[in-house]
Formats: sequence, structure tokens, C-alpha cells
Amino acid sequence: MDTNTFTPGLLEFLDRSVTPFHAVGNLAQRLDAAGYRRLNEADDWTLGTNERVYVVRNGGSIVALRTGSDCVGQGLRMVGAHTDSPCLRVKPQPELTEHGCLRLGVEVYGGVLLNPWFDRDLSLAGRVHYRDGKGRIQSTLIAFERPIAVIPSLAIHLDREANQSRSVNAQRDLPPLLATIAADADRPDFRSLLAARIAEEQPGTDVAAVLDFELSFHDTQPAAVTGLDGQFISSARLDNLVSCFCGVEALLDSAQDVPAVLVCNDHEEVGSASSSGAAGPFLLSILERLSGPGEPLRRMLARSMLISADNAHALHPNFADRHDGNHGPRLNGGPVIKVNANQRYASNSATQALFRHLAAELDLPVQSFVVRTDMACGSTIGPITASALGVRTLDVGVPQLAMHSVRELCGSADPLTLTRILANFQSLAVMPELD
Repeated sequence: MDTNTFTPGLLEFLDRSVTPFHAVGNLAQRLDAAGYRRLNEADDWTLGTNERVYVVRNGGSIVALRTGSDCVGQGLRMVGAHTDSPCLRVKPQPELTEHGCLRLGVEVYGGVLLNPWFDRDLSLAGRVHYRDGKGRIQSTLIAFERPIAVIPSLAIHLDREANQSRSVNAQRDLPPLLATIAADADRPDFRSLLAARIAEEQPGTDVAAVLDFELSFHDTQPAAVTGLDGQFISSARLDNLVSCFCGVEALLDSAQDVPAVLVCNDHEEVGSASSSGAAGPFLLSILERLSGPGEPLRRMLARSMLISADNAHALHPNFADRHDGNHGPRLNGGPVIKVNANQRYASNSATQALFRHLAAELDLPVQSFVVRTDMACGSTIGPITASALGVRTLDVGVPQLAMHSVRELCGSADPLTLTRILANFQSLAVMPELD
């Protein structure tokens, strides 16, 4: 693993992966370049030994699979992450044209930290379905790739209490401002704007009518290495694109004869309950087609393990009291094992022990996180996937600050540390007896 190219590659991936659809497209490109072959779920396929393949569902979820020589006998070394991040999604009929301004109505996706979205240079990206000139339904990804909108704050002169207590009304306060319009101008049509953008991005594309879309606003400020000594990475969507990038790099850098899986699901931030989310049948259906249903599948899963990689809460130096005193992970202190007695995380002593052992083999640091006992705990795809598959599972993640903000912060050393441990895990020819 080239330490000189890892962080620049991560920054590029973060900048290009502005939606789950773009993230999966970028992961697929990386797999293509490494010799992986894309499969279509609707086709009849049987997987043999030493195959390297991947499957995409609904554009925003992907499973990459390395079969090795004996996937049933050896089990699978699985890494899971999610492609989605909290954001502002455009509503189906979004045009708002009061007071000489064009704004777009938005819906809050996931647990967004709303205040940081104000006064940012925003752009728009996502998936568009359209009818072409021959009457066929087509789809494409678009990205405006420049600032086109802003959510302006109300001036302090008009809200003297803003610094004491500012709350955000999502319906009233969040529609981004795109343009001014003349009083006698025709009402803007958002679908026509999208058709024009497709024509601009993809000359020659025949768009007779835009039918529907899944579009999100995003911050245009590029990801960057920051801090006095370059010790931080600052970017949008660190949660959880960092884990997706670490997962694919670990898969490609680990022993190629060991059966391994990378699954990156969409919709984690809204509960995972979709056909392509972790609570849906996507991963299980792929694994059944690998081993065959019934007894072979159960034997394979009994010899398998999943590491769910999703960023963890680093100790905030201004709010240290929000952490348990013995469990405050620090930036650049290594990946974090996430523990919760009520199974909001799927870690147990056996899977934790293996991860610590794998890290110790490489002389790499590991930290632990347990939420304060008087605070509620978040969750991940770990418990969901563990429940669906019956596979032993561990929850880990890179420590970060400002989780679910429009711009987040992590240590610049931690992603590579996590990747190296994941690669060590996916190189295990024999899974240790953990029970």
C-alpha cells in the first residue's frame, strides 16, 4: 500500500463521490481497474474459484466479491460500510418563486446537523430518469460541478438572539436560493433545467422529457489536509465514504486467494430498510448464489466474519464532558472499536480480540468507544447485517469530529491505519476459533 498516494486518492474519492450513486460509480471504476468483473443480478451466473466480481443494486449499493479457492470451507472475510450521508434532497415539485427569487424546496435526509449548511457554496448532483426520443426510459448521473445555490443566514440585525438560541425550521429556512427572476418572467421549470444540464454534460444525449430524479445539494469546498502540521482531513461526507474507500483499498491490497467481500449499502442514515439497504436482502442474495442455499450457506457463514466500518465519535476538546471519561477516542489515535451492551453495535469480546490481535501484528494502535451511560447510542449496519446473516460481527470506525455536519473532520493518519488492519483481516486464510 503506497502511503504517498493513499491520502491524495482518498481526497479525490471524497470530492468525486458527491452522492451515493457517484460513490458506487467510483468504487466500480476502482474495481474495474483491478480486474473485477461486473455481474447483472438478472442474469444466470454461477461463481467458481478465484473469481473477482461485483454487483450493483439501485445505483447506490455495491457488493464486491473475491471467491478464493474454497469460500465454503474457509468462510468469508467481509467488510461493510455505507455510501449515503445526511444531506438536503430536492423535492419532486421543488420550484419556489416568491419575492423575485427562485428557490428549491428540499427534504432533510437523515440526521443532518443543519446550522452548518447556511452560507455555503452549494451545488447539486444525483440521478435523473428521462424519456428519450424513441420513448425509452433512460437514466444518467449528473453533477453541476460548480456553486449554483446558497442558503443565506438571516442578518444578526434582524435576529438579535441568533447567538443565544438559534433553531432551524426545515420547511421555512432551508430552501436554497438559486437565482433572481423578473416579475413578468415565466415560472421556471426545474425539469427543463435538468434536461439542459444533461445536454451540457453529455452532448448528443436525446432527452425528450425528464421524468423523475433523486438529487442532493452538497458543499463545493474540496476535501483538504488541514491543521498546523497536516494532521487533519476536512471534508464533506467523511461519514461514511472514508470507510468505503478504506474497504476497497483493503480488498485490493489483501491476499488475493482468500475469500473476501466488500459491501457498501445505501440508506444507512435513514434506517437501512430498503431493497438495497443493509436491512434488505441484497447481500444475502449474493452470498446464496455464491455458496448455494441451505447447508453450504450456513457452513460458509459459520466460518465467516463481518467488520462493519463506520466512523466513530472522537473526543471533542471543547465538549469533553460528552464522553465517558475512559472512552474518549482521539484523532490520529487509531481506529475505534465501538461497544454497546444493548447491541446498538454488534461487537463482542471475541471479535474485538481478533481485531486487537490483527492490529498488534502490524504494531498499529486501536481505541475503544462506549457512549456515556446516560446518553442514547447510535447504530450502524453491523447489528442489522449480523441479525440478517447470523454472522459474527465487529463494529469499528475512524474517529471524527463534527459528524453529520456539512463538513467533517478526522485525523489524517487514521484512514490508512484502518485500511492496513482491514487488509490484514482479509488476508486471513484460516479464521481463528473465536467462540
